[in-house]
Amino acid sequence: MTSTPSEAPAVVAPAVKPRKQFTLRVIRSEQLSPHMVRIVAGGPELANFEPKDATDMYVKIHFLHPEVEYAEPVDVFALRETMPREHWPVTRTYTVRWLCAVSQEIAIDFVIHGSAGLAGPWAAAAKPGDRIIFSGPGGAYKPNLDADWHLFAGDEAALPAIAAALESLPAAAVGHAYLEVETAADIQPIGKPDGVELTWVFRNGTTPDASTALLDAVANGPWPEGTVCAFVHGEREYMKAMRDLLFKQRGLERSQVSLSGYWAYGRTEDFFQAEKREPIGKIL
Repeated sequence: MTSTPSEAPAVVAPAVKPRKQFTLRVIRSEQLSPHMVRIVAGGPELANFEPKDATDMYVKIHFLHPEVEYAEPVDVFALRETMPREHWPVTRTYTVRWLCAVSQEIAIDFVIHGSAGLAGPWAAAAKPGDRIIFSGPGGAYKPNLDADWHLFAGDEAALPAIAAALESLPAAAVGHAYLEVETAADIQPIGKPDGVELTWVFRNGTTPDASTALLDAVANGPWPEGTVCAFVHGEREYMKAMRDLLFKQRGLERSQVSLSGYWAYGRTEDFFQAEKREPIGKIL
């Protein structure tokens, strides 16, 4: 028998798996370079953190508005049902530099440019005991160990993910890594296999939107024979130029390359994320 509309079963929307929120406390901060500080946070909630099998694992940090009073304990997702949008915490995306399940500590590196931005100034001023709230994790990339060689290229925003990937490689791995920073003072120690050559390139005062240091280094650097696995991330317009270099000039297949714009010069993350739906925000 055919059901009439009144007899049809109700359509139930599939349940959305809630994102996990973690509320931790700052344990210590470490000045890695003039423009990068590491925040190490911890707490019992970290025992429930389920890491991704990825070297670009990231979390969404939720920054509370200091002038807004929030009910404790803060549930950043539940309060969206009860508070106006302008009172919602501001979210920023950051790579997990490392995670230690034994000590229940997590490290996140922040780029610092004086008082500009939200997350950088917070990290620069963070003290032991300060609260940090994040959700996640996300991430999908890890080096393809079947590749003949590896290529890494990125700016400060991609440095933590590239460093994590380099440190995950087996001792016999070979390749080339290029990291763009402001000056030589921003170089920091990174573990890597002996067969991976690490090259630091410098903007030396040139703004990220005008610099070609990273692109030039990759374009003019060695290109070994064999299949390459590439991880190339950083400023959005820079990545568009890298896209043309890797796909049009070098003829790589999409499956060989992890390519993404982590940020866009002159944009806040909110504006940057919104532009991802527009033609200007498309990388691939």
